[in-house]
Amino acid sequence: MPRHPDPDLEQRILDAASRLWARGGEKGLTMRAVAKASGTTTPTVYERYRDRDDILRALRLQTRRELFAALSKTRTLREAFQAHLEFALDHSHAYEVLFDDVAKPPSVYEPWPSFNLMRERVAARLGGPPRKHTRLMLAVWSLMHGTAMLIIRGGFENTLRIQTIHACLDAFDGILDSARRTKNRAHSGPKWPSHLILGEGKQSRVGESEPKSQAKKTIKAKKLHR
Repeated sequence: MPRHPDPDLEQRILDAASRLWARGGEKGLTMRAVAKASGTTTPTVYERYRDRDDILRALRLQTRRELFAALSKTRTLREAFQAHLEFALDHSHAYEVLFDDVAKPPSVYEPWPSFNLMRERVAARLGGPPRKHTRLMLAVWSLMHGTAMLIIRGGFENTLRIQTIHACLDAFDGILDSARRTKNRAHSGPKWPSHLILGEGKQSRVGESEPKSQAKKTIKAKKLHR
């Protein structure tokens, strides 16, 4: 009898990959291990994904879409923040894969829709273009992710878990309220460089060096001031 295609196979492969990665990282995620964990054969996995990196990319993109869908249902920044935490805790394995090496290629050059959605809401609340608030959004993002990973890796349960989530939400409110009251507050450390761009797909840059066009402008400016 002819074989019928399995409509759930690709999802099982991605689910298995996320569990294996969360447990053992690169060493635990082999095509053979994925095949065994998803109840299929290694050649079948290769029919759908070229290699491990292809599986990880598919998993990242799927998780980003699902996270964005969850945040899109919210109306306020606080609700979006809470939805991010709830998603992370409900999909902990996939969430860990999503953020492993998030600032390195190829992940850094993939779209970050949830990051952008929240940054746009921050801009709507505080004024100015979204890029103006990238530094603030990075602080918010760090708070969300740090809280999620502390609960996941720390095994926080029951009262401790609830208190940690609400402490994080209150801290988030404090950050936004402070930013609204002190829009011209001086930042510590160096000024945010114009070439440090996050969440914008192929336009994103996280390296230390300036783009060539910007470097030329800097050199020219230095010569003019001699």
